[in-house]
Amino acid sequence: MLSAFELVLRLLSATILGGIIGFEREVNNRPAGFRTHILVTLGSCLIMVLSIYGFAGYGPGGLGGDPARLAAQVVSGIGFLGAGTILREGTNVKGLTTAASLWLSGGIGLAVGAGFYLGAFLTTILALFSLASLGLLEKRMVKLRRYSEVKVKGIGRPGFIGDIGTVFGKYHVSIKNIVVENDLVQEEDEYEYNIKITFYTRIPPKLKRIELFNDLKRIEGIESVLWDNIEVIHNNRIL
Repeated sequence: MLSAFELVLRLLSATILGGIIGFEREVNNRPAGFRTHILVTLGSCLIMVLSIYGFAGYGPGGLGGDPARLAAQVVSGIGFLGAGTILREGTNVKGLTTAASLWLSGGIGLAVGAGFYLGAFLTTILALFSLASLGLLEKRMVKLRRYSEVKVKGIGRPGFIGDIGTVFGKYHVSIKNIVVENDLVQEEDEYEYNIKITFYTRIPPKLKRIELFNDLKRIEGIESVLWDNIEVIHNNRIL
């Protein structure tokens, strides 16, 4: 039977290791942070301890049940929790790393609960390295790919999107996806559409942005343009 000291040691170890990963997620303002990772790791540890020691004497011949059976449900259960952190915005999917860190925290908790301290500790260190150090490298790689989100607001008319696409094509800007929102509004005795278009684009390495902005502001109907959430055109004026 597990001693009280060993039980406390395992639960505290799980709390600390889960907190280390959760702290990194919290600092980066992710959906699941410090407390969530601690709870996942601590809960997984408790379930593993319960699986091994909680049913001693209840199995066939008083030998206990299968310790892996209850613990195995942690892996699938955390999948539902991780799914809640995943968000899709156009062609971009966010939250996958946080979902993976939650799943990993569950594994660390199971390892601590089974008394596999070395494996749990090394996994935590490697996970922290992947989230922190490799995260910086990943951001640099994303910048090299030069993806941009362009939001255009204006008055809808036939050929409006086509004119914008023509300007993008002139400067070799590739459009990966388009999201269009329309609002029907009344102006005096006529009805017209206010249109909001989000372009997910890949831009060339040496894009002449000012020239591109000048061509965009000349398009009839454009009211404003936000480039990566920074307003660059408003009422036919470059900001």
